[in-house]
Amino acid sequence: MAPTPPPRPSRTWDDSAPMRWVRRSFGYSRSEARGLAGLLLLMLLTIVAPILLRPELPTYLPAADQKGLDELAAQLKEHRTVEQGYATRYPKRDYQKLERNESRFPTVPQVPLSPFDPNALTAEGWEARGVPHFVAARIVKYREAAGGFKAKAQVKKMYGLEDSVYQRLAPFMQLPDEAPKRERPDYAAGRPGPDGRFPAFAASEAAPSKFPRKPRNLQPFDLNLADTTQLMQIRGIGSGRAKWVVKYRNQLGGYVREDQLDEVFVLRDAPDLRDSLKKYTFVAPGFTPRAVNLNTATFDELYLQPYIGKPRARLIVAYRQQHGPFKSVEDLKQVPVLKPADIEKMRPYVRVE
Repeated sequence: MAPTPPPRPSRTWDDSAPMRWVRRSFGYSRSEARGLAGLLLLMLLTIVAPILLRPELPTYLPAADQKGLDELAAQLKEHRTVEQGYATRYPKRDYQKLERNESRFPTVPQVPLSPFDPNALTAEGWEARGVPHFVAARIVKYREAAGGFKAKAQVKKMYGLEDSVYQRLAPFMQLPDEAPKRERPDYAAGRPGPDGRFPAFAASEAAPSKFPRKPRNLQPFDLNLADTTQLMQIRGIGSGRAKWVVKYRNQLGGYVREDQLDEVFVLRDAPDLRDSLKKYTFVAPGFTPRAVNLNTATFDELYLQPYIGKPRARLIVAYRQQHGPFKSVEDLKQVPVLKPADIEKMRPYVRVE
């Protein structure tokens, strides 16, 4: 008798093909695969539950709202009918209607047209000749402000005066059609006077000027001795530029060459003014500028010299403290960073004692 085979164990959901694939693909144990399945199920329920449990939306019934809107519209219509006078509280002015409104302005009897002087008529006189009330008052007011009419063209330009009214009154106005042109002097017309000169130029030459004329034949003068007044005699040099020339001269200790004018701040972009200064100024031969002592000058005294400045002044003071006093100006070549061109510019303005 053949032995009875043992009963096969019942298969659970975690033995299904998807779970076996998960365990085989990711290397999960049976318990880890169960946890993953539970987590996925929980996420699915979290997504689906709000959709399934959402309450049913109420059905919109527009009848109640429509009824409320109808009642509101009726109230607005009734209110608009009651307050209709508010919209016309400030109506637009109809000037033509005002002209015909006999109750607002008294009627002025009309007179037959005859020659008249516009400068002698009152407002009632203009109205008696067919001019509207408000235009007549405007004509009189303008005439008083302008000192009287000079021509018919002035009356024609009055605001509010219709052209038909003006054409009817113009033949009877005792005024010329256009104002007479004023005689212009010969110089305004571009013609010289009897003496061959333009009167405007002759008058300007005779009238005193606020600014003194600069001399035409200026003699050269010493650049190191000139003050601002003397420098201002050169054409194009005003008080501002003259002060800068003197200020830079004081900072340097005196000019040793006319080319140093190119370094003045306000003359850098004015080559023509620099040329004028060089033409009318000179540096006296043998002039000795004010020099600073390299061995005794402090940092504050050194950096004020434009050719030294603060960086070079620090180097000179540091070198002097480390190596002792300078024996000659040539010792500046031992100072680091100082270039030969810098030393040559400083040479006239430094000394060693």
